[in-house]
Amino acid sequence: MLDVKERPQTEVEDQAFIDGVIAEYAGKPGGILSILERVQERNRHKYLSKEVLRWVARKTGEPLSRIYSVATFYSFFNLEPQGDHTVCICRGTACHTRGSRDLLNNAKLILGIRQDPDGGADKLSLTTPDKKFTVRTVACFGQCALAPVVEVDREIFGRMNERELRKVIDRVDQKGTK
Repeated sequence: MLDVKERPQTEVEDQAFIDGVIAEYAGKPGGILSILERVQERNRHKYLSKEVLRWVARKTGEPLSRIYSVATFYSFFNLEPQGDHTVCICRGTACHTRGSRDLLNNAKLILGIRQDPDGGADKLSLTTPDKKFTVRTVACFGQCALAPVVEVDREIFGRMNERELRKVIDRVDQKGTK
């Protein structure tokens, strides 16, 4: 980290915010989770940068490996910038057997996402070039009775089909960015 005098004002403000959050949750059970969640939520692109993870480790006295382990274990943490809107598709067994792979492929088609780094659909996070949408997958939402399940901007939609998914995405797209 740079000396405070040399750092851009926004970085200093971000570090002051993080320091305040750390002080609020220091020594509390689940404190690291709460710290990372609050810090990610404040970030415009809803992610935790390497610099932020290092800062949290340094200020909490926790090993960076532990901070990184928490950030990579839970699916709601992001290590890459996210779009203004998220379309999250469940890939659990119940959702898979009821067509979630087709929903995933349809979402990518609707949003013009052509890249698929591993060629698979079990765990991915892809963002449109304009940073407007991110399509993600999760192992399970725990809503198996509503399969297939899709979450769009934190709203759960059960028994989703391709036509309804298009309507939801179009509605979010028409609202514009946050």
